[in-house]
Parts: sequence; structure tokens; C-alpha cells
Amino acid sequence: KKTSSGEVFDQDALTAAHAYWAFGTRVKVTFPATGKSVVVRVNDRFPSHKGRAIDLSRGAAKAIGLIGPGTGPVRLEVVELGLRGRTPRLTGAHHGAGVRSRP
Repeated sequence: KKTSSGEVFDQDALTAAHAYWAFGTRVKVTFPATGKSVVVRVNDRFPSHKGRAIDLSRGAAKAIGLIGPGTGPVRLEVVELGLRGRTPRLTGAHHGAGVRSRP
């Protein structure tokens, strides 16, 4: 399947979906429960009403130990804005990062 950016979705890539951050934005995601971090690239969208700050690919979720719980509080730090990026409103600790995996 294709992502909103037009890329083919790769569940093992270090990518994420965000409601409005520009495609190509790189974000450091830290899962406090494990202390692990991963840098992901935004390449997809999801509805902002889902109550989550970000959806992670299976590869990204696995890298920080979020596969088991599926969702959890994370810390987001923008590393680099994508083209035509908007200044991110969400920084700091956030609840509800989700694992995004598709067949």
C-alpha cells in the first residue's frame, strides 16, 4: 500500500505518520519505559482526532520496545523539518504513540 506521501509503505522502515507535520520531517521518538530512542521520518498522515501524537512503523516501534504494549507515552523532539514544514506545536512528552503496521 502507498502512504499519503506516495511512498510504498515499508513496515520495517523507520517512518511515522503525523496529522500535520510536513513529509520528510525527522523526529526523535523516546519511549521512557525503555529509555530507547529512534529517529523516524514522517511519510504518512492519520486523522488528528485519533488522540495520538504520532503513529510509528513496526520497525520504529520495535527499535524502542513499543511493540508489546502497542501504545504508550513518548517524548518527541523534531530533529529536522521537512520541506514546507510548519513549526511543530507538539514537543516534549506526549501520551499515546501508536504502532502503525499494515499488511
